[in-house]
Parts: sequence; C-alpha cells; structure tokens
Amino acid sequence: MARTDQTERNVAQNRKARHRFHILDTLECGAVLVGTEVKSLRAGHASIGESYGLIKQGELWLMGATIPEYSHGNRANHVPARPRKLLAHSRELTGWIKKAREKGVTIVPLRIYFKGHLVKVEMALVQGKKLHDKREHQKERSAKRDIDRAMSRRR
Repeated sequence: MARTDQTERNVAQNRKARHRFHILDTLECGAVLVGTEVKSLRAGHASIGESYGLIKQGELWLMGATIPEYSHGNRANHVPARPRKLLAHSRELTGWIKKAREKGVTIVPLRIYFKGHLVKVEMALVQGKKLHDKREHQKERSAKRDIDRAMSRRR
C-alpha cells in the first residue's frame, strides 16, 4: 500500500550555488545512507556548502558533504564526511555524463530533503558565472525588489 503523504522538508540547502553558478539541469536522486546518518538528518544536521557530485564508473557520488555523527549513536556511528552513493536512473545519468565532460560544467547538490520518509538529494548540472553575471543578477533582483516595494505602497 503506497503512502500518499509526499510532504517535503528541507534539511540542508546550498544557497551559494544559485549565486555562483548558472543552473543547466536538475535531478532528484535518492541517497544510500546508514541508519545513524538518517537519524542525524532528521535532527536537521547536514552541510553541503562545499560538496560536489562525481561520476565514477557510471554511478553518481556525493563528495564532501558532512553529516555529523548522531548524538545518541554508539560505536556503530557513521563517518561524518564519507563519499555517499546517489541513486538515479541510468538513462538520466547517461545524458549527464556527456554534459559533465564539457569544459566548465560541474555537478553540485542544491539541497537535501525528506520526501515523505525518504531522503532525497537535488543535484544540479551547473556552469560557473563570471563576475559581471553576478553583478547583473544582483541589479535585476534589486530592481525587482524596488518595483515590488513601490507597487505595495500604491495599494
């Protein structure tokens, strides 16, 4: 019997990724985790700011993500910064493998979240922004904020 409750709850988010990169494509992946990692995630502890995706032998791996040890764990607690395998359909990964080989294209995680009772990782295929691109984006956001502020005053 399938669960109809598919609420999403964010655990960790990579806010700087949207500022530093142009997002070309996104992919929702499952994560291969041990029990104490899931318990630590349920407590809201994770860091993906400096992490990245790596494709090894046709499989997608999350490197550099830190999930701290579970506070009530015993000697069987997990290693905080280990590589974690991500689960995705092979047909989706084949397209990503070709794109990731291009110069300047990399894979970064955007967020870790719970979808129902499952842990999901939203990965993105990205290309670095230049400094002038970042400035343009800031100007657009500032102008939009000013317009919204002016429109709310007129109401």
